Amino acid sequence: MADRTLKNIVEYLLFLPLAVLFRLLPRKMALRTGEQIGRIVPILMPKRQRTAMENLRHAYPDKTEEERSAICSKMFRHLGISSAEMIRLDKMNGKQDLERYFKVEGMENLEKARAMNRGVLVASAHLGFWEVGAFFMPLVGLPLDGVAKKAKNPYIDRYFHRMRTHFGCGVIDAKQGARKVVKSLSDKRAVGVLIDHHMTPKVSVQVPFFDRLAWTTPIITQIAMKRQIPVITVFFFRTEDLNYRVEVSEVMLFDNKGTEEAVIANTALLTEKIEAAVRKEPSQWFWVHRRWRVS
Repeated sequence: MADRTLKNIVEYLLFLPLAVLFRLLPRKMALRTGEQIGRIVPILMPKRQRTAMENLRHAYPDKTEEERSAICSKMFRHLGISSAEMIRLDKMNGKQDLERYFKVEGMENLEKARAMNRGVLVASAHLGFWEVGAFFMPLVGLPLDGVAKKAKNPYIDRYFHRMRTHFGCGVIDAKQGARKVVKSLSDKRAVGVLIDHHMTPKVSVQVPFFDRLAWTTPIITQIAMKRQIPVITVFFFRTEDLNYRVEVSEVMLFDNKGTEEAVIANTALLTEKIEAAVRKEPSQWFWVHRRWRVS
């Protein structure tokens, strides 16, 4: 325990100077600095690079190795930009930056879901800069609680918790799951769940993702079916000029058939929408994750 605490403190002390740097720099300079740091991550973390390339070979068998390598390299630069943006997320300036940096496609779908007055389930993925939803959603009038795992380092976790909640969003610990999700929906809030990461078979279902079966959380479809909650997908794609293109899907209402087959079918539908979004910007998905584990 003492060794773990010491390691956490050392990690945090190494993190702080980087955080100070990104917060002092102007936004564009900070993000470009993050991009340059992202270039060297594959050298420092070769295992992550190997995982990403293996995933890309399965997902894009028709592409050349050079094309897959280019996607992988751009992904690491994208993650560097995202890290810099997350560290300074609370420095965004309300409506002014909303109008300056965001272009929204499907805003009417978000408003339609909100108008149903039942709460809203937002399905998304580790795609683009998903964390910016903590800034965007409250400003467009839809209070959001995001389901997230805590970081292993409690000091760094507290820092990112402050970033996520600064604009009025809440954070639901993934380990507390369904009970708090239902409470937020009862309060007519939106709940965001990233459903593109591996889950253990005990708490998930298998659905196709890039032509391979992947264990996937069914929590959105189960709650949506049982309580007739509207579901939308929302993706925050980063553009080349470091702005954001937000895509909001049409509202989905799932029949309450109460069968395992219906849960799987609806989870597969949401996963299909995520795959389609990833294919639009493959370099902005989290390929370093071991998505297709068997257990």
